[in-house]
Amino acid sequence: MGDSYVTFLVLGIVLVAIDGQLIYRGGKGYLKRAAYDEEQAGSMMKLTAVLFHLVVLGLLALVSIINVETGDPVKNVVVKLGIVLLLLALAHGATMAILSRIRDRQMQQQLADQMAEEHRIYEERQEERQAHINEPRSAPKIESPYSPK
Repeated sequence: MGDSYVTFLVLGIVLVAIDGQLIYRGGKGYLKRAAYDEEQAGSMMKLTAVLFHLVVLGLLALVSIINVETGDPVKNVVVKLGIVLLLLALAHGATMAILSRIRDRQMQQQLADQMAEEHRIYEERQEERQAHINEPRSAPKIESPYSPK
């Protein structure tokens, strides 16, 4: 059991690390396209990647103690890795959904800010027009053809 246990843990940790890096790098670019700057996207992805790693490594630890008896130690590892891969896929999908939500919220906020700015500019122009309309005007000079020159 010792060798297959260690093999399972090593393979599981490698899979989690690879997927975590894919999520971090891909997610960072994904968030940058949603008006996050480099620093914000990096910080958000670090937090997300840490959460992903903790959850999946915790699941890996739990699966590692499950006793699977197929009669062949290699098959035991393969069955456990299959379970880990399915859990990894679920965690990956959940992480993508979270990133999508974060990105959508950022884009909605950016759109709301842009609309508010456009509305502010529109209101300022309206006030300027209204002030111009309400300005007192002097009466036009009408010159009589009989007035002295």
